[in-house]
This record gives sequence, structure tokens and C-alpha cells, in this order.
Amino acid sequence: MDESTKQNYIKAGKISAEALEYGKSLIKRGNSVFDATEKIENRILELGGKPAFPVQFALNEVAAHFCVTEEDKDLVFDEQVVSLDLGVHVNGAIGDNAYTIDLSGKYSDLVKAAQKALEEALKIAAVGTELREIGKTINDTIKSYGYNPVRNLSGHGIDLYNIHTKPTVPNIDNGDKSKLAKNMVFAIEPFATTGSGIVGEKGHPTVFMIEHPKPVRSPITREVLKEIDSYEGLPFAEWWLTRKFGAKAKFALRELNQLGIIHQFPPLVELSSGIVSQAEHSVLIDDNGEVVVLTKL
Repeated sequence: MDESTKQNYIKAGKISAEALEYGKSLIKRGNSVFDATEKIENRILELGGKPAFPVQFALNEVAAHFCVTEEDKDLVFDEQVVSLDLGVHVNGAIGDNAYTIDLSGKYSDLVKAAQKALEEALKIAAVGTELREIGKTINDTIKSYGYNPVRNLSGHGIDLYNIHTKPTVPNIDNGDKSKLAKNMVFAIEPFATTGSGIVGEKGHPTVFMIEHPKPVRSPITREVLKEIDSYEGLPFAEWWLTRKFGAKAKFALRELNQLGIIHQFPPLVELSSGIVSQAEHSVLIDDNGEVVVLTKL
């Protein structure tokens, strides 16, 4: 990895961390989830980055991929467990982090379980550490609090303009003896739950990504697709398009989906309705083997 790319990752991580801290300050009962989403994305731009994916708030049994729409403007933070997940890129170099806040007053230990699992996993992250060891550490830590890890969600490798790539960084001991190595960027991302620990897709997708680019005939869809191309292949939100194109955006998204051009990401929900908490940091191992936690302030 050249020095310029490394510095872009460091800058993206710093902006991600600052945006997460700002976002945490907005998670208060009565505040609009949509307004908080918009304010965080504006803060990312002000700090000199761009969203690597839409800012997402996961509430209660939702684990990931829930992004508000303009129809959700009445949705407010209440007595929920709220996980904020955001990513920032600088010239394609990505920082990805998440944090959970308990507004219900009932699940402080669930929040601690995911956070402590992340801390313990970071302690062993080094050149030569097997991926299964990270998973075992996360699993054992969450279990020690009396909860279950979400087994079919994981951390992930990060590459330029690619938020999810190899390796998979498991939240259980999955037997993967692959080792962390120099010049690797990845996210460690524990999820803890009061439920059985399996998530599945449920609900209307509001997050999308270009999967198979190809020409389209409809003038409306071509216009919307031109805007989507400006997101540089990274995930985007429905509301990014509806605020600019109105109802035309939904027409275009339907057509792009029918043509197989975009991939949809419905919300991921804990299947036994367990409450979910999340914690995440991005990590870079440089060519000297030094471990840099990119998203720690």
C-alpha cells in the first residue's frame, strides 16, 4: 500500500469517528431519525469526506440495512436500542464504524456485550492472528454477558471503493484458519442479541447498489442512473434520489431492479425478535505490520 492510500484511509477513519461521535449526540428521545441521518451525512461532507454508504439507524430487533425514507419523517427516537452505523470514504479509502445506545434503560449490558467483544477482538488483531480466533473471542465475550452473537453477520475486508470484500471476519469460531496479514484493511463488527442469533431479510429495501451496469432505454431511468453513477459504485439510499427526482426516482429504481442492474438490501432483522446491539471499528495493518485502528478518536 502506498503512503497516499494509507493517509486516505487514516483520514477516512478519523472523519468516520468524528461523524459517529456527532451522530451519538443526536440519539435522544423525540429527535427525528430522518433529521439525524441528514445531519450526519452533511457533517461527513463538511469534514471533507463522502458517505461510503447511507447512514443507517437500526432499532431494536433490526440489525442492519435500515435506512429512513422521506416517508419516515415522523419516525422519532423513543425507548429503543439504537445502533448507528456509518462509513466515510476519501478517494475510495473507507472508514466504517458503529455504536449502540440504549434509550430504553433495559439493555445496558447488551450494549456492553458488543462493545467489550470489539475491544477484546482488537487486542488480538495482529499479523498472523487466525480469523477463527477473532470469532471465538467475540463469541466468548458476548456469551459471558448472557447473550448470543449474531452468527450470520460478520466483519469484513475493506478495499478501495469496496465496503465488503474478503476476508470475512466472523463473530463465532467458524474454523477459518486464514490469517491477518500486512497491507490488510478490515472491519471487526460484533453483533449481540437477546435472541437466537440469526438474522433474515424483512421489509422494504431502501438501500441499493449497482451490480450489473448496462444501458437503459427510459429517459427517466437514464437521468436517475446518471446520478447513481456519481456514487462511484458504492451503496446509496432511496432518499438520496427522491429528494432530487421525486416520484421519478421510485420508477427508475423499480426498472433498474427489474433489469437486474441494481442489488437491493432489505432490512436484516433478528428472526426470533431479539433486541440487537452492534459495535464496529475499521483496522489497517500497514506494510510494517503495525496495527492502526482507523476509527478510534
